[in-house]
Amino acid sequence: MLLELSETLGQALQARGWQLALAESCTGGMVAQSVTAIAGSSGWFDRGFVTYSNAAKNEMLGVPNALIDEFGAVSEPVAEAMALGALQHSQAQLSAAITGIAGPGGGSPHKPVGTVCFAWAYRANDDAPEAIVVETRYFEGDRADIREQAASYLLAGLLKIAASR
Repeated sequence: MLLELSETLGQALQARGWQLALAESCTGGMVAQSVTAIAGSSGWFDRGFVTYSNAAKNEMLGVPNALIDEFGAVSEPVAEAMALGALQHSQAQLSAAITGIAGPGGGSPHKPVGTVCFAWAYRANDDAPEAIVVETRYFEGDRADIREQAASYLLAGLLKIAASR
């Protein structure tokens, strides 16, 4: 499923002349791997950031430490900052970010295992992003299941934006 979504996304991005940047945490580069498995993806994939640690989110994407301290790394504000940071640190017109708790540990009553926060941002030109979408979803299963479901959901969100603009 990831490869099919990636291929369709690539076609939509090429049709618009857009580049993609990704900021991944809980998926650890899984989305970037599925994108780069597509022949010709260098024509539409600019770069990916695997920012698993809070320090990496701050250093590579400019996510403020105060934001992480206030809301936690798994939060919509942090996902939004990650997506914006990916745009700001790339040549891309479209970006997406993912941060979550894949388990089996790390969950809490407020943020159980399977909690994943997403953000998508795009810009039609070199100006500031025109739109940012953030969302939290809850997935079930083991670590591998949660990560794959989250990666698929991120790609589906990217495709929805790329196909509608």
